[in-house]
Amino acid sequence: MRLSRSFIPTMKETPAEAQIASHRLMLRAGLVRQTAAGIYAWLPIGYRVLRNIEQIVREEQDAAGAQELLMPTIQSADLWRESGRYEDYGKEMLRIKDRHDRDMLYGPTNEEVISDLFRQSVKSYREMPQILYHIQWKFRDEVRPRFGVMRGREFLMKDAYSFDMDHAGAVVSYRKMMLAYMRTFQRLGLKAIPMVADTGPIGGDLSHEFIILAPTGESQVYYDAAFEEVDYGTSGTGGFNYADAGDLHRFFELMTTNYAATDEKHDEAKWATIAPERKREGRGIEVGHIFYFGTRYTKPLGVTVAGPDGKPVHPEMGSYGVGVSRLVGAVIEASHDEAGIIWPDAIAPFKAAILNLKRGDAACDGLCEQIYARFGSSALYDDREDRAGVKFADADLMGHPWQVVVGPRGAAAGKVELKRRATGERVEVTPEEAIARIG
Repeated sequence: MRLSRSFIPTMKETPAEAQIASHRLMLRAGLVRQTAAGIYAWLPIGYRVLRNIEQIVREEQDAAGAQELLMPTIQSADLWRESGRYEDYGKEMLRIKDRHDRDMLYGPTNEEVISDLFRQSVKSYREMPQILYHIQWKFRDEVRPRFGVMRGREFLMKDAYSFDMDHAGAVVSYRKMMLAYMRTFQRLGLKAIPMVADTGPIGGDLSHEFIILAPTGESQVYYDAAFEEVDYGTSGTGGFNYADAGDLHRFFELMTTNYAATDEKHDEAKWATIAPERKREGRGIEVGHIFYFGTRYTKPLGVTVAGPDGKPVHPEMGSYGVGVSRLVGAVIEASHDEAGIIWPDAIAPFKAAILNLKRGDAACDGLCEQIYARFGSSALYDDREDRAGVKFADADLMGHPWQVVVGPRGAAAGKVELKRRATGERVEVTPEEAIARIG
């Protein structure tokens, strides 16, 4: 993509309404723009990041055996009345009426809809277990939306739902999803820690929230260093095996035996038993939450399947959510400096920025075009007629993992300067060497 033709409206000044780093940088780097309180439009560069994160989430859900579908954003209030949650959920739910005066709502979550789809379609234990998921926009009418996409009213979320014949099966599904989450966060370049959590309005009696470490996080966290030492593997390669219940048990024991707690659940007595060299403290941001709630929804909604003996059984359910759009802000909170964003390679909007320091110089233009042709849409070519300082500042602000700097002196010698955004390391190399290192 050529920057001279791109819709990437960067800003030099920090907007007054932006209180945290991710909000400031997402506005300044041209990722999003607010259209109403807590509601954002995703501009091209921000949408590329959002889609990259979404794809990693999708791949790890698929690897765990979950199946993707797509449920509607608008739901019938009748389903929520069946489950008993319509009146209980609170003002966060946006309640609306259609032209026939029927009560509808903009979905804040999908337990009722997925249960209804399941009861229409699955009739026998032979079709069990099932894990179904979608990646869909949701709306919760926060009383005070703030911090940009970190606490907005409209957000993109992956939510999955498991159906099992008994508690033992439900626990296996729960552990699969926990492993899928840890692999997802590992691929995103994030340190994530599962911590015991309250179930809230979802219901249930087994729940973990996933906290990623960031200096500007909303919660104080305490954890054992063991969480920093585990390689979870990805997509079935290495590490723990989704198909092996024993493997999943060992994984779950590792995740739940070692100490981890937010300040709300911190136990000083247990913390004191951990060796000092293994103690870790920091700030954290919640980016995911998983729940087991048994028959909390299948009983009131009359969801049954025929068991091996022909008798009806209410399936045991779990729910597993991860904030895809929230993750964009969370990654920035965990990975930025004074100059701007530092994107992990896996989710960056572009692999590299190509900076032409003297547009109109034949050698510079020719070398930049040669490199750009090799990368195509995976690189952002800064072909503007701006000063070099402006180009350097914007490249750092937008956070591209690599910068290929092409100046007249180097171009004449067939060389470019390659900068690694995360470390600031600069080396002079040939264009071929630069392309090989960027990959």
